Amino acid sequence: MSAAEVAAERATFRDVFANSEFRALWLAQLLSVAGDQLARVAMTVLVYDRTHSALWTAATYAATFLPWILGSVTLSGLADRLPRRQLMVACDAARLMLVSLMALVSLVVASGAALWIMVALLFVVTLLDSPFKSARSALVPDILTGDHYVLGTAVTQTTFQVGTVVGFALGGVAVSLLGVRSALMVDAATFGASAVLLWSQVAPRPAAAPAVLVQERSQSAGMAAGMRLVFGQRILRTLVLFGWLVAFYEVPLSLAVPYAARFHHLALPVAAGLIFASVPFGNILGLVVVGRLVTPARRRIWMGPLAVLACGLLALCWFRPGLIASMCIFVIAGACAAYQLPANASFVAAVPPERRGQAFGLANGGMQVSQGLWFVAAGAAALAVAPAVVIAVSGSLGAVVAAGLAKTWQEQARFHGSES
Repeated sequence: MSAAEVAAERATFRDVFANSEFRALWLAQLLSVAGDQLARVAMTVLVYDRTHSALWTAATYAATFLPWILGSVTLSGLADRLPRRQLMVACDAARLMLVSLMALVSLVVASGAALWIMVALLFVVTLLDSPFKSARSALVPDILTGDHYVLGTAVTQTTFQVGTVVGFALGGVAVSLLGVRSALMVDAATFGASAVLLWSQVAPRPAAAPAVLVQERSQSAGMAAGMRLVFGQRILRTLVLFGWLVAFYEVPLSLAVPYAARFHHLALPVAAGLIFASVPFGNILGLVVVGRLVTPARRRIWMGPLAVLACGLLALCWFRPGLIASMCIFVIAGACAAYQLPANASFVAAVPPERRGQAFGLANGGMQVSQGLWFVAAGAAALAVAPAVVIAVSGSLGAVVAAGLAKTWQEQARFHGSES
């Protein structure tokens, strides 16, 4: 590749944000993520206040993740069958009305039935997140191409991390100051603002797969075709499994509080907060460095080794490191998780545009479900052995899986390279 071609292939964050459509998508995402965390805090506080049950509180929080199992399989295909911008606006409008209804129901929340109506509404709100995110993920490659798409993905993932942390941090304060009903209204407003941004700033595009809609007359046929695409092709299956490795290396987040309990020189909330912050801080650092300073070709080469390191470094927790050493391990492991950037870009390149929405929906849904199940398993294991041991075992298992995927990816890259 010539120097001119390399220069053309590289991109900057300034280039990415110069695109007005991407700016609208980015700002809409930031509003939505922060609002979602605010609603989660508000609902869990409300349920605990009314029931004083840790079980029901945990079940309420789980209600914001479980819909991904249903939504990723049944609704993600809508992102290919319908115009993506219009689908996103419709999802935002529906969630605006549903969350507003939750706020109204909260006025009579003294009734047990009203409380569970709110939880059911929250389930539906989260269910709509699957087609929305599938459409958004499928739309970004139409707006940003090449290395601009990779940097746009880095911005998206960083925004999600920052929005989650800020949403949770400010959510407790907001609920405390405003009350549950006002907090829910703020969340509803974020959906309204997102819909306005998307409608006014993102150009309308036709549905990606009108031919598929004609050929696949049943919903089940469409779902089966999507499953065959993602899991029937070896290269796509490998890339999806690279994404699902997140369950192994983010286990420290699920065990942050019990892991921090052994650091008696600090108050537990402080120590746990530092552990919680370490992984996302590493994620942000890695996304910026790998996205901006590493060439596209090297990203693809480093993808396998970085995936192994993201998981394998957690094996050092076996030696029960101190707080500072633990934070360093988690930050570096989180930074190595930037391998997700080339994995995401390679996934986009390998998926036909008319199937992109459903493919992203299945990949993202599987990631959510695998994280949830693995975190529950890790929590159960931590009842029998030290949390540090559970984290070390999780990282070691993940490193073994990542090494196998890295070998497969190397073989596939060599094969496709020889074909070209």
